[in-house]
Amino acid sequence: MRSTRIAISAAMLGALALPVLSATTASAAPIATPAPASNCSSLSPLPYEVHTRAVTIRSKATTKSTAVGVLYRGHKFTVHKKSGNWLYVTDRTTRVKGWVSGTYVYRDVRMCLD
Repeated sequence: MRSTRIAISAAMLGALALPVLSATTASAAPIATPAPASNCSSLSPLPYEVHTRAVTIRSKATTKSTAVGVLYRGHKFTVHKKSGNWLYVTDRTTRVKGWVSGTYVYRDVRMCLD
């Protein structure tokens, strides 16, 4: 008796599923048009960002130098020059100037399909 109930349930579910499937295939979604391509070389470079909670601003471009400040994620800062993997920056929030490691502070890269 149990197998009869299961067979009836499966048959009922199959019958219910057919109209739903046919209704969804009958409607057509609008085709999205791609955005016009732009020339990547004409776009300004992306800004530098802190990609960790905080990074130490140092007096020289070495981890052994004196810490002069902290650059937190979300702070706005200006990059003046690079030396190897180090960036000389000014934190616009605190006006502290110094060197930060490029391991934690870097510029995102655009993906261009030309």
